[in-house]
Amino acid sequence: MNAHRRRTFFIQADRGHDARFSPSPHTRRSAAMPERRPFARLPTDVCPVNYALSLKPDLVDFTFEGKLEARVEVTRATNQIVMNCADIDIITASFVSEEEKEINATGFNYQNEDEKVTLSFPSPLPEGSSVLKIDFVGELNDKMKGFYRSKYVTPTGEVRFAAVTQFEATDARRAFPCWDEPAIKATFDITLIVPKDRVALSNMNIIERKPYPDDENLQEVKFATTPIMSTYLVAFVVGEYDFVESVSSDGVTVRVYTPVGKAEQGKFALEVATKTLPFYKDYFNVPYPLPKIDLIAIADFAAGAMENWGLVTYRETALLIDPKNSCSSSRQWVALVVGHELAHQWFGNLVTMEWWTHLWLNEGFASWIEYLCVDHCFPDYDIWTQFVSADYTRALELDALDNSHPIEVNVGHPSEVDEIFDAISYSKGASVIRMLHNYIGDEDFRKGMNVYLMKFQHKNASTEDLWDCLEEASGKPVAAVMSSWTKQMGFPIIVVDQEQQGDNRMLKISQKKFCASGPFNGEICPSWMVPISICTSEDPSRPKLTILLDCAETTVTINNLSPSQWVKINPGTVGFYRIQYSSAMLESLLPGIRDLTLLPVDRLGLQNDLFSLSRAGIISTVEVLKVMEAFVNEPNYTVWSDLSCNLGVLSSLLSYTDFHEEIQAFICDLFTPIGHRLGWDGKPGEGHLDALLRGLVLGKLGKAGHKPTVEESRRRFKDHVDGKVILSADLRSPVYLTVLKHGDSATLETMLKLHKQADMQEEKNRIERVLGAISDPELIQKILSFALSDEVRPQDTVTVIGGVAGSSKHGRRAAWKFVKDNWDELHNRYQGGFLISRLIKLTVDGFADEKIAAEVKSFFESHHAPAAERTVQQCCENILLNAAWLKRDADDIHQYILNRKVSASSPSV
Repeated sequence: MNAHRRRTFFIQADRGHDARFSPSPHTRRSAAMPERRPFARLPTDVCPVNYALSLKPDLVDFTFEGKLEARVEVTRATNQIVMNCADIDIITASFVSEEEKEINATGFNYQNEDEKVTLSFPSPLPEGSSVLKIDFVGELNDKMKGFYRSKYVTPTGEVRFAAVTQFEATDARRAFPCWDEPAIKATFDITLIVPKDRVALSNMNIIERKPYPDDENLQEVKFATTPIMSTYLVAFVVGEYDFVESVSSDGVTVRVYTPVGKAEQGKFALEVATKTLPFYKDYFNVPYPLPKIDLIAIADFAAGAMENWGLVTYRETALLIDPKNSCSSSRQWVALVVGHELAHQWFGNLVTMEWWTHLWLNEGFASWIEYLCVDHCFPDYDIWTQFVSADYTRALELDALDNSHPIEVNVGHPSEVDEIFDAISYSKGASVIRMLHNYIGDEDFRKGMNVYLMKFQHKNASTEDLWDCLEEASGKPVAAVMSSWTKQMGFPIIVVDQEQQGDNRMLKISQKKFCASGPFNGEICPSWMVPISICTSEDPSRPKLTILLDCAETTVTINNLSPSQWVKINPGTVGFYRIQYSSAMLESLLPGIRDLTLLPVDRLGLQNDLFSLSRAGIISTVEVLKVMEAFVNEPNYTVWSDLSCNLGVLSSLLSYTDFHEEIQAFICDLFTPIGHRLGWDGKPGEGHLDALLRGLVLGKLGKAGHKPTVEESRRRFKDHVDGKVILSADLRSPVYLTVLKHGDSATLETMLKLHKQADMQEEKNRIERVLGAISDPELIQKILSFALSDEVRPQDTVTVIGGVAGSSKHGRRAAWKFVKDNWDELHNRYQGGFLISRLIKLTVDGFADEKIAAEVKSFFESHHAPAAERTVQQCCENILLNAAWLKRDADDIHQYILNRKVSASSPSV
């Protein structure tokens, strides 16, 4: 599943307000872990072998009727069967033994808290194979989980509903009584009874379609038997859709289902999917196990996408691309999400985690390999550099907090699962798998993956099983190295110093835990087994030396290295750690930023490490500002993107000072030269990354109040609205952001009108993301009310409120008050899923006031949000870290900016 997807809902706009915030006080606090509810897994005395499931959804009354005939194996005589069941009413239940003797259940005891039901029988059920029959009814809910309704508008403007599913992690039990645990696998025979004029889809291909005897308007659609699989991967959809179809080079039928009239918008995803399936088949050396795969765009959808076997569901914005109106970042986003979900067809679906504790492996792996896949399909995207900015640095930020958690978290009660759909499971998971892949090499990695998939296909496995297979293939201590990264939270800071000895360079390398609040000062410092590569200016792209640091410190010697040559740790920014160089080593690396001899990913990593050290109070923020000025010749999009994020964080922090305008001037100075070089319009021969960079730079300059950019944005916006010259898709976000930031109520009205008229969800989302940029307090209230209106899809309300909170200090206060005032409605809407965590983080993470930290803590003590407990703790910690950072460095930053101004205005001698 692409949940936290994590990262990229906000990546497409300027991410300064996004979840990239972890600055720092000097007090250490132990992480108060959320309380765990008591929990027991299902008994194993009755296990399913096959579910024959028939469902009849009513798209008018929003209910459904279901019949289940489950073939079960009774391993120990018992007079009760315990299953998962939530929001379902069982009408009758009976047990038919092999001797055809039918025993009716005498009672159904629902344990609503634990989402279980116990069926009681008058006598013990005999051991062996039998059939459990259950008739039941349920509600097509509006909570975006289980079997739910999704609202859409037909091309003629009529509002209608589809019936769709989202079962991960524990919501299959809302569609039918089942053994809803990933390790309890069975086969499924699904039949859907649906209106004749609706499309019906499920995991497998249709094998029979016939009129429904009781109602001539309905048809009965029967699907082929699935392979053995987990309940959370079952899916069905009933609605109105068009599709485009192709066949992959290895013979799999691929379809992309779109809203009616938008089949054209499915072609890009279809092209990606048909290239991706053979890529994974070759990579894993295991064929795709089903005859078909469908990818479908769902209107109301909480996650980014969900990897149901053979029927992958997506938000519209994660699947649909309009050749004229989609921007470059949307294409890239669709390619990544398709790559992510199709990887799961093998890693997750064919071999499944034994329990939710191993969720990180599922998601971390898919979040890593999606980049490998996109790099294969679109080499011009330079996607691995983008990985460092989008996943790696984000994971480092979150994992430096006291309230982080290990990659592998023991999960018990279902309510705890949503909590770990976060940047640690996805982005840190992906980062440590990337580090492991680099450590053992691609050939051995692929060999080990193949052994793992062949050994455990159609079964369940744990993290350790994968390590064993990779260890066997590579002969390296994979389990020992990786457990140091998955079983404990945090990561090391690698401290490096050097000494020249004749023709050789001696490096002293040590590790200690990196903390967002400054140097670690606990009793026992954790340590990691750290694969460390070292390169020199002789060849920045290739490691000269590789070591495994498995102790607190070591000394290494690089032979034949002259004093004029520099040394760089972690080339490619692959190792999951921060680096603190001695000042002389750092000094020698800085020219490599100016003259671009350091690789883009290493220029990015160097700057990001320094920024992080400044937040932690280890170095002064002024030092980082000086380094940022060295990026004046920078041509690379991703390097600018990361720089832009960090400046966004700093700008947000300094909005609590009286020199916020001066930092805007610094941003303008830094971005103006690259803005001039790029200009407003694309040039012949430019590619994907140029388009991304232009949008980023113009948005940054516009937001910072760069006059020529603001004026040109207004001119182009007017032409766009008047229909004279339509803005290219890549320029819309920066222009919309700029005109709103410096606009009035008329600008907002125009923008809301564009939103209403937009036929494409991508355009609606683009507008929703930037609405919060408006400055006027009254208009901010209007946008917050708009966020909860029917004009905004339920999953996108979070984006609008987050945009308000991220745009200004006034917006943040207003958004926080709005969330408090509307808490019941918001919490009810997201039912404690991961969207509630996202909402909290986006709303409060940027505060820098100890009083507000206390207020946030107190609010959530009286308004429980179990799925977001850890997020609340992380936000409170971040607010305190911000407050300390501001107190510590604000005066020095102000002085530095004033001195720059003076030296810029004084005549040169």
